Amino acid sequence: MKTRIHQTTHSDQAVPAGRRIVLEFRAGGEAVPAILLLPREPNPAPGVLLLHGYSSRKEHVAEGVGGSLLRHGIASLSIDLPLHGTRADPLQAQAARNPLALVGLWRGALKECRLALGYLRARPEIDAGCTAIAGYSLGSFLAVMAAADDPAVRAVALAAGGDLPAGTPLSTVARAVADPVRAVRKLRGRPLLMVNGTGDRTITPDQAQRLFDAAGEPKELKWWNAGHILPPPAIDYAAQWLKARLAKSA
Repeated sequence: MKTRIHQTTHSDQAVPAGRRIVLEFRAGGEAVPAILLLPREPNPAPGVLLLHGYSSRKEHVAEGVGGSLLRHGIASLSIDLPLHGTRADPLQAQAARNPLALVGLWRGALKECRLALGYLRARPEIDAGCTAIAGYSLGSFLAVMAAADDPAVRAVALAAGGDLPAGTPLSTVARAVADPVRAVRKLRGRPLLMVNGTGDRTITPDQAQRLFDAAGEPKELKWWNAGHILPPPAIDYAAQWLKARLAKSA
């Protein structure tokens, strides 16, 4: 039985390379705010789900990698993760410091990622057989886990992503809920790109290397002389990489 997804459109406007639609969608739960970028050509187009980092919002990835993808003829869907962007809630954020609440939020975020992929593929402007995921920092953890359980995801791009930090408190419990290494091993030969900064102190080079080493081929790890905030050329590189992989999959 297919999930019925309800959509509310807030704005739909022309942009230089196509259309920018601000909307929200839901399937019985909380509404998920999103920005959908659609190229004029091709139609249907490949589509990429974009997941932002901690304390960020959908606009940041839509304007960055989403804009670059649009210029390459690739659609994107950027969503606000729980407690981020238009969903920010100080009281709920304080309650989320409880480990059990945090686990619930993580599982809820993963469920929304899967729903977002379903929504993206249901759009008539999207080639449902040609979709990918790209995530930054926190979004990279979600991206690799969502892709691991969805064989229809054709390619995965991770920016400032990696394994959990060494010495993570209650690491056994943490990995039972979110284990990037276990997830990346399940990509089953699908293309993986990692773009990371050599001076990143948030997701360290060691964390990035551990995740990359655990992944199977085909894979690529591209280093940039940067910290946790990657430069625009890194974003453009990821967009071009996604275009090439999705073109081969189409």
